[in-house]
Amino acid sequence: EGKRVAETLMVDYHRQGAVDIRIASIFNTYGPRMSVQDGRVVSNFIVQALREEPITVYGGGSQTRSVCYVSDLVAGLVALMETPDVFHPVNLGNPTEISVSERAEMIRDMVGTGSEIVFKVLPVDAPTRRKPDVRLAGEQLGWEPQVSLAEGLEQTIVDFDERLS
Repeated sequence: EGKRVAETLMVDYHRQGAVDIRIASIFNTYGPRMSVQDGRVVSNFIVQALREEPITVYGGGSQTRSVCYVSDLVAGLVALMETPDVFHPVNLGNPTEISVSERAEMIRDMVGTGSEIVFKVLPVDAPTRRKPDVRLAGEQLGWEPQVSLAEGLEQTIVDFDERLS
């Protein structure tokens, strides 16, 4: 609710005082230098795989997540700031969904570990699907993510490996 109030206030400042505003709705982002204790799927899976610990998947693994590589997000933010007359929220994220199980297997294979994938109970409030609608970003900013999941994960794994060593 805090985000909605902030967006509403921003739009009101624009309407009443002609304040030049931009509103970005940022979706899950990952990449080098993110905290190894971030607590989300990408960082958890990479750390567990690098430590050759079991990779923990909550739920059956069929729930989906989409993640945006950090350089793509930064490019989207720059495009938003440089585009005039965009005074409404613009979603920035990667719309490509992949199941949590597939992501766990992909990271395990990329790390080259024998980590077992274990399944635990899905928390009650956990969403089963996360996918941003980035059509406005494409139409109004000419922006879309460029970095593939495999390329982004490779760079993130290298960074985590160096920091955990």
